[in-house]
Amino acid sequence: MSDTTLAPVLEKAFRKGKPAAVALEVNSPGGSPVQSSLIGARIQRLSKELDVPVFAFVEDVAASGGYWLAAAADEIYADDSSVLGSIGVISSGFGAHLFLERQGFERRVHTAGHSKSMLDPFAPEKPEDVARLEGLLRDIHENFTAHVKARRGAKLETGADLFTGEVWLARRAHELGLIDGIAHLKPKMQDRFGDKVKFRRYGLRKPFWSRFGASLAQDAVAGLEERAAYARFGL
Repeated sequence: MSDTTLAPVLEKAFRKGKPAAVALEVNSPGGSPVQSSLIGARIQRLSKELDVPVFAFVEDVAASGGYWLAAAADEIYADDSSVLGSIGVISSGFGAHLFLERQGFERRVHTAGHSKSMLDPFAPEKPEDVARLEGLLRDIHENFTAHVKARRGAKLETGADLFTGEVWLARRAHELGLIDGIAHLKPKMQDRFGDKVKFRRYGLRKPFWSRFGASLAQDAVAGLEERAAYARFGL
């Protein structure tokens, strides 16, 4: 999911009909830290510009980039069994150089710039490349940590190490200050804005051609990747 994709949906949700509030349904095991940051910043910007409070409601999981998005809201609520956290950064890949060597393949790469082929999966891993990658991951982790601290502030439990990449169920996440309580969207919004509150739902529409299978292979691969991401959290 990208900021470009979600921008029209968010703009409509905040601007159409002068809403009393915007409620986000969050269900994500994570994704690009940059896209999470861009989407979160857009939510905060629209909320401030239009003076519209934002509530996030977590479904199965709000982990890693999913929690980054949830933290853009003024208040976060979740189901008892929701999984939250994973405030960390991960990079994964593979190494195939031994396989190529055994099969008699010779890898040929030419670069201008000694770091251009950093972490080439078809070449042996170099300690200096790993060190550079770890530095990048640390910097992104610091950005993530700063975002959570800025958004949750004094709500976070003092002394707790919340930034190890660990995940928690909702009640423990509430104790740690990562969420504001256990609640579901409709009853919570009715409790806050009255029983007669009206809901308008906004979401993404699939492209016309996808209904005829034009993107079937791509959707299948994306589905497998998403399934694997959710499986990390036992879902």
